[in-house]
Amino acid sequence: MPACLLNKSSLMNSFRSSGKKHLIITGGRGSGKSTLINSLAGVDISTRAEKGKAVYLYDKASGKETVIGVFRPESEGQENRMAVCAEGFLGTGISALRRCAESESEFAVIDEIGYLDAQCSEYCDELRNLFGSRRVIAVVRKQEIPFLKELTEREDVFVTDLDRPFGNAGLVIMASGEGKRFGGNKLIADFKGKPLITHILKASENIFAKRVVVTRHESVARICRENSVEVIVHDQPYRSDTIRIGIQFMSDTDSCVFCPADQPLLSAETLQSLAVSAASQKAYCIRPKYDETAGAPVAFPEKLYNELMTLPQGKGGNHIIKKHPEMLKYISIRNAYELMDIDTREDILRLQEYGC
Repeated sequence: MPACLLNKSSLMNSFRSSGKKHLIITGGRGSGKSTLINSLAGVDISTRAEKGKAVYLYDKASGKETVIGVFRPESEGQENRMAVCAEGFLGTGISALRRCAESESEFAVIDEIGYLDAQCSEYCDELRNLFGSRRVIAVVRKQEIPFLKELTEREDVFVTDLDRPFGNAGLVIMASGEGKRFGGNKLIADFKGKPLITHILKASENIFAKRVVVTRHESVARICRENSVEVIVHDQPYRSDTIRIGIQFMSDTDSCVFCPADQPLLSAETLQSLAVSAASQKAYCIRPKYDETAGAPVAFPEKLYNELMTLPQGKGGNHIIKKHPEMLKYISIRNAYELMDIDTREDILRLQEYGC
């Protein structure tokens, strides 16, 4: 999934909603780590490389730059071809970290922490002190090095991997309602010039590893196919049936978001926040909340798939959430209208006016 598709507001919403102290951004070369961290906050400590020459550490507050690595032409491979210059870390580097520790800004921001940093034990200790005393946003190089793994595996850290910012999440769009209160199939009713179902199809693009619409309506299925979205048509009577059919399709994902098809103002930003949160907090159910009102969609972790498969007849995801309250976390949203669904023709008229 291209990193540029990750909305910075979605990331910060997921991070802040998690209650974690620190945010770490990782990913491979060219994944957009530096671009993203610079868009989030002013960077206090940064590094830059001159290909085939050296790596430099820059302390923004003092304006000082120092060499922390020099190129070793005799080294093989593409990575770790720099020899550490400990003097740079012990001088400007540690001074910069201590200055960050004394700052009154919300976050100390570092771009990046890599294998050279990990080779200077005194600098590593100072980084540990900083993580203990301040909130930190940092880019951490994606490499199997003990110190870097230590940082990304801290309990107080929220990690997003820009190689797969949304993890391996699936999306099941629940589109099996009969529309009795609406007086017909509401999902093909006009909403701002398009069939209602198309709004969730658009909002959920380019986020999920897999997505499927589960419906009993051939008219809905036709719209999904026209939009190149996978669809399963069934004739089962209960909500639990729709959930079971959907989760069977998601057996190779590690989280699954169940989303009603009749919330036309649900945003891509909220869906991204759910997916990012599920990727970083794999043991939890995640659901959106506006003030004290919680709603759909809801992300479920893989460990609950069997319970979703075996829901009592007619029951939905709330049955499992009530059974496991300790597994529930929330993301905050800014717009109460996102959680509103359409049950009647009056609802569709009222929501169409919002935001026009």
